[in-house]
Amino acid sequence: MGAEKCDGYSKRVLVTGGAGFIASHMIISLVEAHPDYFIINLDKLDYCASLKNLEPISNRPNYKFLQGDICDSDFIKHLFETENIDIVLHFAAQTHVDLSFRHSYKFAYVNTYGTCILLNAAYGAGVEKFVYISTDEVYGGSLDKEFDETSPKRPTNPYASSKAAAESFVLSFWERYKFPVVITRCSNVYGPHQYPEKVIPKFISLLQHNRKCCIHGTGHQTRNFLYATDVVEALLTILKTGKLGEIYNVGTSFEISISQLARELIELIKDTTTDTETKEWVEYVNDRPINDLRYPMKSEKIHSLGWRPQVHWKDGIRRTIEWYKNNFHNWKDSKQALEPFLCDS
Repeated sequence: MGAEKCDGYSKRVLVTGGAGFIASHMIISLVEAHPDYFIINLDKLDYCASLKNLEPISNRPNYKFLQGDICDSDFIKHLFETENIDIVLHFAAQTHVDLSFRHSYKFAYVNTYGTCILLNAAYGAGVEKFVYISTDEVYGGSLDKEFDETSPKRPTNPYASSKAAAESFVLSFWERYKFPVVITRCSNVYGPHQYPEKVIPKFISLLQHNRKCCIHGTGHQTRNFLYATDVVEALLTILKTGKLGEIYNVGTSFEISISQLARELIELIKDTTTDTETKEWVEYVNDRPINDLRYPMKSEKIHSLGWRPQVHWKDGIRRTIEWYKNNFHNWKDSKQALEPFLCDS
């Protein structure tokens, strides 16, 4: 028999990839702020996941962890048959662009096929809301034009392509069945809990281990960075007031080049005062096969729901630096994440 609603919880929420970066922040917020919700964390525990991210709430009565693979159709079908899930927040994905160039099949399998498995099971179980967390990278790059939710998708790397394909499946369930889906497209996210293969935790960790920041290509490419808890607040807003069948850009006006990012982190961590001192902590490496220069997005649609980012860059980056001082070893193979990307010949 499935789980009963008489367990006292008003909603049962499945969060996929919950031992990962953004999803772990989401779970902590839901468990703490909504004791009337029962939160199920489904995670395969791949290399970039860590249950240490969930230690603050691991013993809460309204939280449960299940280890499992979104690509295992029998397991997922049984999960939805037995857990009486009301809401799905689908974060689980392969996300590292560098790796996607070498393992495009794996990214398509996990990100696209895995999403299809979840969609079919959630639809069959009559889930009341399915939120798919996507990325600004589905738009491709732009030097001047800002993307809104109607802009065409022109992904330029295997990771973004797999997310764009998954989005198409998600929207097809809305078009065909009016299955209640919502898609979010976020700017780059930073903060505690992020595996140090991504640029901010990687640079921080390299510097904290007395190694140089390795910059792809020229370092002129820019990124918009949102602090993790701001993304959580955006998703909570969408859960409450977001319109079904819609896409929401979750962006920020804060934009910084990768070379300037390295400079600021070096000044904060190494306390450098001159350009010469700062440059000693930078190393340039071969660029990716494709590296979009910018991902400018318009976010007025979610602004109309009342959300705007609250964490200032200077506050967020200092919190992040402080966290990595004591938590770099939360992942068993974190040291290998610090090696530079080497383009195949």
